[in-house]
Amino acid sequence: MGSDGEEIPGISRRAFLATGVTGLLTVGGLALGAGSAQATERPPFVDCAGWGARPPSRPLTVHQRRPVRILVHHTATPNGNDPSPQAAAGFAQSVQSFHMDQRGWADTGQHFTISRSGFVMEGRHRSLELLDGGKAVVEGSHCTGQNVVAIGIENEGTYSTVDPPAALWDRLRQTCAFICARYGINPHEIAGHRDFKNTACPGDRLYGLLPVLRDEVAGLLGRRVEGKGAARASWPLLRAGDTGPNVLAAQLLLRAAGIAEAAPTGRFDPATDRAVRAFQARTAAEEVNGLLGGESWPVLATAATRNPGAPDVREAVRVLVEARPGPVPAEPDLPTWQCLLGTGGTQPDPVVDPPR
Repeated sequence: MGSDGEEIPGISRRAFLATGVTGLLTVGGLALGAGSAQATERPPFVDCAGWGARPPSRPLTVHQRRPVRILVHHTATPNGNDPSPQAAAGFAQSVQSFHMDQRGWADTGQHFTISRSGFVMEGRHRSLELLDGGKAVVEGSHCTGQNVVAIGIENEGTYSTVDPPAALWDRLRQTCAFICARYGINPHEIAGHRDFKNTACPGDRLYGLLPVLRDEVAGLLGRRVEGKGAARASWPLLRAGDTGPNVLAAQLLLRAAGIAEAAPTGRFDPATDRAVRAFQARTAAEEVNGLLGGESWPVLATAATRNPGAPDVREAVRVLVEARPGPVPAEPDLPTWQCLLGTGGTQPDPVVDPPR
């Protein structure tokens, strides 16, 4: 609502102000009652009609299965300061228009969008209806391989060097808790876009806060937390300007994979950028962008695992063990590579979208 209390076309006052009904929910057999009122409180969602969404351009696909994780994104747009519902609705409309008109998608790609001022809006049509049902999900377009098994949440703004505002953070925490409760998702399965793709999304600062988010959501759900900031196994994101043993190991593994341009300097220089792009193109990565992240690392590490005796692979292992002293693995598997790279932890659920 604006300062004078008017309603704007296509946006209902009720949609922005109504809160949901609380109740007794279960997550993994854990009853959630009065002691976890915040977790069972339905966020004040704004549905697609409430923010003036266009209809999908073609039929959407609904899967009769529960998603297993939540993927956190940022929109990489300016960090505006307009707290009005009109601004939130306009932003949701701009995201939908970009996804439909520029990306060619049937509808908004993600399931939910949270504005910087804390409005939480339905993204793709039917996301809210199916969330309330708790047994099915509409297929999204927010991350290849995760569009059926993960609920995508876009957070308005860019969080590479700044933290999200409190209003957004509080709503993200509440929304994640509600989604986990409705679908029975373990809070440990709250991940970032970069965990599965070669992207900086959701920004270094927001990504660094995900362990805190998992802990806080677990707390809202009444779950015992096994230590604050518990690590979730992932892959490091390497990009231009980075230095250190992980960069050197990546250069060696790229050479082992046949990309001779990657000189082992330990600096992510222009030659390394070209080598990463060549590897991405060869392995049909979704984006050839020079960012070595959650999509290309597993492919690169798998190639190394298949040829553990190659000199460059052995040298990469030596470099990483020297940087983080520990036993030298004879034939490292993917979790071992993650540990060597310093991003090991509890292994996430490996589920990906079913083949189409």
